[in-house]
Amino acid sequence: MDVSWNAPGPGQWALDRSHMPPGCTALVQELMSSTEPVAMRRVFVELGAPVETMSVAFINGFIYTRLRPLISPDKPSTRLPPSWLLKVAVRVHPEMRRRNRTAAKVMETAPWNAVIHDWHHGGRAGIVAGNLALQDVALDALDDAALMAHVRDCWDNCVTNWTHHFWLHGYDLGPLGLYLFKAEGWGVAADDLLSLLEGASPSTSGPAREATEICRMVDAAGATPATLDELRAVSPEIEAAVDRYLREREWVLFSRYDFDGLTLGERPDIAFASIMAAADNDSAAAVAARTDAVRAEVPERHRAEFDELLSTARSAMDLRDDNGPVTAEWPAGLLRRALLEVGNRLVAAGRVERRELAIELLPDELAATDLANIPSGSVLQQRHDHRTAQCTLDAPLLIGPTELAPPVDVLPAALAQMVGSVQAVVRHLGMDGGSSASGLHGVGIGTTAVTALARVAISPEDALDRLQPGEVLVVACTTPAYNLVLSLAGGVVTAAGGPMSHAAVLARELGIPAVIGAHAALTAISDGALVEVDPVSGVVHVLAEPHV
Repeated sequence: MDVSWNAPGPGQWALDRSHMPPGCTALVQELMSSTEPVAMRRVFVELGAPVETMSVAFINGFIYTRLRPLISPDKPSTRLPPSWLLKVAVRVHPEMRRRNRTAAKVMETAPWNAVIHDWHHGGRAGIVAGNLALQDVALDALDDAALMAHVRDCWDNCVTNWTHHFWLHGYDLGPLGLYLFKAEGWGVAADDLLSLLEGASPSTSGPAREATEICRMVDAAGATPATLDELRAVSPEIEAAVDRYLREREWVLFSRYDFDGLTLGERPDIAFASIMAAADNDSAAAVAARTDAVRAEVPERHRAEFDELLSTARSAMDLRDDNGPVTAEWPAGLLRRALLEVGNRLVAAGRVERRELAIELLPDELAATDLANIPSGSVLQQRHDHRTAQCTLDAPLLIGPTELAPPVDVLPAALAQMVGSVQAVVRHLGMDGGSSASGLHGVGIGTTAVTALARVAISPEDALDRLQPGEVLVVACTTPAYNLVLSLAGGVVTAAGGPMSHAAVLARELGIPAVIGAHAALTAISDGALVEVDPVSGVVHVLAEPHV
């Protein structure tokens, strides 16, 4: 496949390997490009960050991002003026002065506390209600025109909620970044700080707790179900519990953010296996002990502030991980559901061979009111084949000339804190393209090594299809909704991400040993190889190659 890797605009663009695998559909490319920059522009104004927005671009099916500067965004600096001149410039520029005033007020009032409160007191419930209203539509009762209208409703739901998703991230990642920025400045290691957030996300560990209760009921009944249907048939109480478990999860994308990902309802075998393999990870005592040890490293004069930062960061962590499945992966799963029904009808009409080809539609093609106006199966297949070929490309981590940012110390105090917080988030999410991890070295999560067979594939769906309980799952990256299936794994290895990535959070919450951001994981680990995942040293060791 002959491709070029040209910067989509001025400045330097970083490959984001922690959110989307390559070969992104046209629909998700449009969705990301039309929501994240809009939401982040609003967030940066509200929080007083001296950045215009987070720009998003797709190059050969790979997602790249750039923090767009507030001053001269289309003429990025390749050489910085003297520090004294920079200090003057940021203090006389009108918008920088406004942002500094806003940042100072934000540091004083902590507006994220109100956003977190609103999420738990009506905000989340309203989005859930909207998702359920779309989910409860009987698609087989719709004629073709009504079905396409429903597709557009699902698309609008995605646009609305993905925009809200990214806006919320300003108010969950903001306090997390501030916590890291300040405490690292006091000499505390980021890994130690992040370890104190374990157990702070009930939304992440919630599925495991519910599944553990279902397992308890099965044990009490003395039953040994082998399928989801057999599990439901054990008792009316268990059937009701399983239905409750799946009600808000059945159409959540669990393997990726794109529409070619799978929803839990499409894989009842995985839903069953994950329920039966669940275990409740009670880490409260260990976290309390670690907190005391880390707090002792903080200079005494800063300990009260550290306590407040940690408390807010733990509250923000739950919003962050509840946000994704509700505002992003569920709405996307509902659009996938509608598109699959379109695909079913195209198959019945002899237009396409596989219903999944309906996800290859372009955004403007969703406006069709007649299925006859949808492109032919050969066109949709060509789009699919093109995306598949993109998955084999080796994308550069950075594209475009080095873009120099003013040093934080030239900024007024409030802006300096805000910029430092943003930089901390980007760095620890693994979105800066410049991770120091290499080969099979990465960020270790956990305290105990695990040795098991590796299930590795470029496609997370393929890996999960073959994953047996206790094996090591090796994937490019994860989404928050992996908490629905990750209980199957004895260990996790990702090729992308940092210590704040979803994979790292899930591993901490579920008590699963992991190495995150081991760049060579998908090429240096063979499927079926015997591996040791050592989270203490942050290394994956290949102990034996698979038998041929």
